[in-house]
Amino acid sequence: MTPQNSPSEPPRPEDHGFFGPGSPTWKVWTSPTALIGFQRSVVLEHFDPNLAAAVADTGGIYRDPMGRLDRTLAYFLTVAVADGRTAIEASEFLMRVHAKATGVEPITGMRYSANNPASQLWIHVTGWHSVLKCYERYGPGPLSPAEERRYWAESVVAAELQTCKPADVPSSRDEVRDYFAAVRPHLCSSERASAGMQYLLRPPRGKGPARIWALSRLMALATIATLPRWMGELGGFGQPAALGPAIRPAVRAAVLAASPPAAKLRILRDSAPTTHRVLERHLRGGAPLRAETTTPTLARQRYARGAVSA
Repeated sequence: MTPQNSPSEPPRPEDHGFFGPGSPTWKVWTSPTALIGFQRSVVLEHFDPNLAAAVADTGGIYRDPMGRLDRTLAYFLTVAVADGRTAIEASEFLMRVHAKATGVEPITGMRYSANNPASQLWIHVTGWHSVLKCYERYGPGPLSPAEERRYWAESVVAAELQTCKPADVPSSRDEVRDYFAAVRPHLCSSERASAGMQYLLRPPRGKGPARIWALSRLMALATIATLPRWMGELGGFGQPAALGPAIRPAVRAAVLAASPPAAKLRILRDSAPTTHRVLERHLRGGAPLRAETTTPTLARQRYARGAVSA
């Protein structure tokens, strides 16, 4: 008989998910630097004109900017550290939500879909790259060469839960650079994109607790400091280059203070409650029912809608 969880305990996971203990993915995505990295990522999404149109047309970030950041980070953290059942369920839900996000991109006049593989690849690559970049800059520093190779290999696995074409997913830092060089001519900014980026960087007062509003201002400085010059110019962020090195020691000190598990959960409880639940289950859910990792293919066979559990 499976032991029952008490009401105050998170449910036990089915398995170790796709990557498991000791993986660089677990290490990078559970660091406090992931908050900065993911702010960076959702801001950069707006350089894809189709995604900028989808965000503007649905208007969710203007109603609840912190909630948008929270739910998106929670999805990526789920794929990174949750068990196979939870990850597949989250992926299916997100695909259904994105299926409704269609319309006409006003710059080109072409139709867009949030589930378009090219747009999904931009979301995926900017997410995994941004979180690693902020881990390196503000956290423990670079991964070992072996860990970095594994991190990018795990990124390819995670992309299977989106509509990305597997052959298009970068599997190394060099391939990520090549990807950015290839897509750069297709990126742009606009009034709607700029408005979205600024709203996610600096939500206005009244869109959450005052301390979260203040935290977003500090995070914005750290986020912008990680951008290459061409992205800063394209986004019109206007932050002096000298500010990045000046704030780095303070940001690193704040990250170090926020690194103990209890501190991470305390920070997320108010600022990102959905992400808090994902991390709490990861940290406190106990040993999984099966002490093994799984794959997206096997997890779909077991847990996808209509699947017959093995």
